[in-house]
Amino acid sequence: MATKNTTIRDVAREAKVSVASVSRVLNGTGGVTPETQRIVREVAARLHYVPDNAARSLITGRTHTIGAVLPDLYGEFFSELIRGIDLAARARGLHLLVSSSHDGVEAAAAAVRAMRGRVDGMLILSEYVDATFLEDNLPANLPAVLLDSPVKSTRFPVLNIDSRAGAMAMVQHLIDKGRQNVAFIAGPKNNFDAQQRDKGYRAAMAKYAPDAPLNIVAGDFSEESGYRAGRELLAQKKRPDAVFAANDMMAVGCLYAFKEADVDVPGDIALAGFDDILIARYVTPPLSTVQVRIADLGRIALERLAALLDPADTTPASVQTLGCDIVVRETCGANAGVAPSPRKRKRPPST
Repeated sequence: MATKNTTIRDVAREAKVSVASVSRVLNGTGGVTPETQRIVREVAARLHYVPDNAARSLITGRTHTIGAVLPDLYGEFFSELIRGIDLAARARGLHLLVSSSHDGVEAAAAAVRAMRGRVDGMLILSEYVDATFLEDNLPANLPAVLLDSPVKSTRFPVLNIDSRAGAMAMVQHLIDKGRQNVAFIAGPKNNFDAQQRDKGYRAAMAKYAPDAPLNIVAGDFSEESGYRAGRELLAQKKRPDAVFAANDMMAVGCLYAFKEADVDVPGDIALAGFDDILIARYVTPPLSTVQVRIADLGRIALERLAALLDPADTTPASVQTLGCDIVVRETCGANAGVAPSPRKRKRPPST
């Protein structure tokens, strides 16, 4: 029977392991077999054992908490990213503290500073982060991993999506299917992923449709901006025969604008997005997109940060780039399936 006074010794006795083994499992310090980890966690859960985190932090100097600073907490992309981070954190006995920084550089700086002393390490995804920002706001001894960032540092590992190659592959796919006048709904100007997707669109048009004009309309990654962009494209004297949006949220908004105007997708205009959020496969018609394994992005970032917390880790900071695939659904007028991105080209190695 569980009691309110369950101790670590009770867990060890019930699990038939040493107190030290229980401590290693619950602290995530390793040196314990997967089977022992499973047994200890099951027993701890059954006995409702709650570690005294305050006392443990005083002894170890660690909070067993990871901070994540993201530009926003709204939308499927960020909920899936947080899910991937949280699952990987919990598997290591770590807690997750999340904050947003969508109100500008000062909000981002305040979010980072607020976590100092409360977390053992941080995951940071913010368009405002550069070398000066990190130097001003992050303690020298606090490990951090940067996501979707142009920063190149000998101190901070960076984990990026190959947005340029993914965008280039999707535009190439649309052109290969006979669409020549491909328009692009851009993302926020200062967003690194949006910049890379813009570059991919431009490169693909220059290579595969050099005689076609560029057709770029503004967006900000929201459904509303995609809807506005769709209406703007429909108002053009010569409408595009395909639209590539820099993320799925904007593509969904654009699709609504087209339906509202009784424009057939893909008959009149083909449409594609980027990210492969869950809703992409359930809109009508289902949305072609560039697939980012968002939960894996969060998991890999957490795993890299967890490695930094190990004093024995000597892995140098590097920029790791995750490849992506194009997912062909009905909005681009082609048979459904998954094609590697970029096609006929190896994914770039991690550097």
